[in-house]
Amino acid sequence: MKRWRIATIRIHSSVRAAVLRGSSVTEFVVASAQQAAADTIKDFELLTLHDEVREVFVNAVLHPPAPNEAARNAARRYKEQMGR
Repeated sequence: MKRWRIATIRIHSSVRAAVLRGSSVTEFVVASAQQAAADTIKDFELLTLHDEVREVFVNAVLHPPAPNEAARNAARRYKEQMGR
């Protein structure tokens, strides 16, 4: 009995939402499934990107490249301006 009631409530919610959007229940359900799929893919890609960016950042901090000539000149100018 409880399962039937929950299913009925879900169906009524979908019907009401479809009517409010001016679409059929099928169109509403398909659009909702497509949106859920897009959200899931976006979330996964975002998490994956965060992992990749974190890895690149940590690698750069742990293994920084040697300063090039422009960086050495900037450091020299800074030291001269600061009196060091």
